[in-house]
Parts: sequence; structure tokens; C-alpha cells
Amino acid sequence: MSFCDCSLEICTFKSQKNLMEEYGKILLIAMPAFLFLVAFEKLYGYFRNNDTMPLVDAVSSLSSGLSNVVKDVLGLSINIITYQWLVVHIAIYHIEETWLMYVIAFIVIDFYGYWSHRFDHEINFFWNEHIIHHSSEEFNLACALRQPVSGIVRVFNFLLIPAALVGIPENVIAVVLPLHLFAQFWYHTRHIGRMGFMEYIIVTPSHHRVHHAMNPEYLDKNYGQIFIFWDRLFGTYQEEKAEITPVYGITRPANTWNPFIINYKHLALMLSDAWRAPKLIDKLRIWFMPTGWRPAGFEDKYPVKKVTDVYRLHKYQSYLPKPLFYWSIAQLFGTLILNSHLFGNIASIGTPGIFVYGFFNMLTIYCFTDLMDRNRFNWIFELVRIVFAIVILIYFNSWFGLIGIYVYLLLGYLGTSFLISLYYSQNELTPQNTVYAT
Repeated sequence: MSFCDCSLEICTFKSQKNLMEEYGKILLIAMPAFLFLVAFEKLYGYFRNNDTMPLVDAVSSLSSGLSNVVKDVLGLSINIITYQWLVVHIAIYHIEETWLMYVIAFIVIDFYGYWSHRFDHEINFFWNEHIIHHSSEEFNLACALRQPVSGIVRVFNFLLIPAALVGIPENVIAVVLPLHLFAQFWYHTRHIGRMGFMEYIIVTPSHHRVHHAMNPEYLDKNYGQIFIFWDRLFGTYQEEKAEITPVYGITRPANTWNPFIINYKHLALMLSDAWRAPKLIDKLRIWFMPTGWRPAGFEDKYPVKKVTDVYRLHKYQSYLPKPLFYWSIAQLFGTLILNSHLFGNIASIGTPGIFVYGFFNMLTIYCFTDLMDRNRFNWIFELVRIVFAIVILIYFNSWFGLIGIYVYLLLGYLGTSFLISLYYSQNELTPQNTVYAT
């Protein structure tokens, strides 16, 4: 439900079709706005000689955001308990719809956000859907958009019980949720220092720098999303200290630009450990133990790369030839265009077309971020994408309503992408003859 913990859950409050259309329209405005602000921060840092946004990392972050919004718009998640069900079955009072109701809803949602965010950090299974947000070894507006595609099952709606008890209707929650979501974007920056008395009320960039840091002094602190007083109240507050420079990332580094690999890396490890665990109790409790827990002896028997000294962190880099780097940026904007077409035409495309289109866009993101990692088998994924596109064109007799020159442009783009992938995935390039573009 936030830039900090999980995906938007308005689907619990309105019909699926209306959600898709309304959220899609919102994102047609929000995506360019976020992109503009990310570009502004990049230019601001560049001209101030304090650039905090390596572009390769930013492309990965923005790609993650694009994959997340596809999942959200298409409603690819399941709620164990919906807010609408809670209101119908447990409301003991129905308050009048005034401005005060919206204020109460905002505070309740923030309380919900604090605890769902905290559970994501402190319980092994739930960390899988949040790990992507912390995977960047940078801290900037782009990394705010690192959002999960792995958050398929939502279980924390019970935290909205206080709102349901007083009968706050689902349409009010549906309005407040996106406002609460977008209000968490701005504080992902290193360019804003401490903010005086506001540090005692709202979450500031200083608070959130602490939250994203993996220094032992900062780890698992400041879970708040809008208001910081939850952390002060529940004992998870930590002030940013001048003598302790935050080091960003996760203690088991992702070492990839591919958001889909990052999304399921932790789950893959848990599945592997559960399979290899000799004791049945370990196979079961691994999912509910504190984040990072593994059966006894597994750290030595099945070691996983881990950061032991945050101050000697070697950030992940892939050395990209400049043409490939610029092609990755072009692919990012191409995907943005494809997503915009999907979001703006959900009603006319209909089902199952919107889900086919969404899968194609996710496959596109997988392909170009995988090539950024210099995977030598990347050309196979590109070939699959071409075949999939041809099947779509034959089945729908158009590209989801687009015909003529648009189809030729799409095929030309796919062919170019395949040739570029074939060339760069099969050529061994070393740091001596490539440029790590920042």
C-alpha cells in the first residue's frame, strides 16, 4: 500500500473493472510526474556536484516501478480479508462523511501502514515482497519506485479494523489510499537535511535514510510512512547521526539489475532451505521466524554471500558499453509507452487482452534488465518475446487495437532488440573496454 511496503489495495473497495480503469487513468498522470521529479533530482545533483543517482541503478529502479504498476492496475493480488467485508460485518457505528472522516481514515491507514511495514521487515516470509524496495545500494527518488511484483497475497487488511468499527465507508478509504501512497515519494532523497520541529511529527528524508541503511545502528528502524510518532510510540525510532553515514542496500546483496530476480531471490532461498532442512519443524517455522533466519548450521553448510562490514561494501556494477546503456534507457521509455497504451485503453482492450498485454510488458522489462546484467542467454528471452508478440498479432489481428504502421514499428523494434541482445550477450567485454555509465 505504500512506497515502503506493499502495493495499492484499492481493489478491495471497488469493482475490479472500475479499479483498473480509474487507477490506470491516475497512473497516466502519475508516471510522467514521477519521472520528471526523478530527472530533476538527477540534474540538481549533477549541477551541485553531488549526484546521488547513478543512471544504471535508476533504470533498474524505474523498471521495477513499471512492473509493479502493471501488477497493481490488473489487480493481480488476492486479499484474504477485504475492507468491504470488515465494514459490513463488524461496524458498530457509521460516522457522517465529513472532512474529519478523511482525516481519521488517513491516520488509521498510516497506523495500518506502520504495522504492515514492520511485519514485512521482521517476518521471514513477508520480507520477500519488500526486499525489492531496499535492494538499491543508492538512496534517491528513483529507488522509491522499487516496488514488488511478488506481493500477490495480502493478509494485513485486519489492521484496518479500527476504521471498519466506526463505519468509515470503503469509498473514503479508496480515495485516501492513493493520497497516502503518493505522499511517501518525496522523502527518498539525500538532498534534504534535517527539518527542525517537523522531525517530531512526520517522516522526513533524515528518518527514511536511517530506515534504508543497513548499518547495525540503523537496521530495522523508522517504519513510519507519514507520521514518525508511531516509531517513537512503539520503540522503533532511530535518529540519523552525523558520525554514522548511512550505507544503503540489503545485507544479502541482490547483485542484479533485474527486478524479477530481486523480487523472488529471498523466496528462492527459503524454499531451498525448507527443502534441505532435515527437521520437519524447521521446514515449517522458517516462514515465520525473524527475517534472515536459517536452520542451524546452514550458514556454513550452504553459505550465502552476505555483507559483514557495511563500510567496505563494494557496490554492484555491470560494465556496459555506452550504446547498450543508451539502449536500456530507450527500452525503459518504450515500456513506459506500452504501459501508457495499456492503461489508457483498458476498457476497449478488455479481457483476456489486458492480461496478455501486461505479461508482454513484464517480459519486456525482464529482457532488457537481464541484458544489463550481461546474461549470455539473454537472446533466448528476446526470441521468446518476438514469438509471443507474433502470436498476439495473429490472435488479436492487431496490436490491441493498433494496426498499420504501429505494427511495423513494433516488429522493427523487436527485431532490433533481438539483434542487440544477440551481439552484446555473446561478446565478452571487460572493464577495460567498456564504460560504466553513471
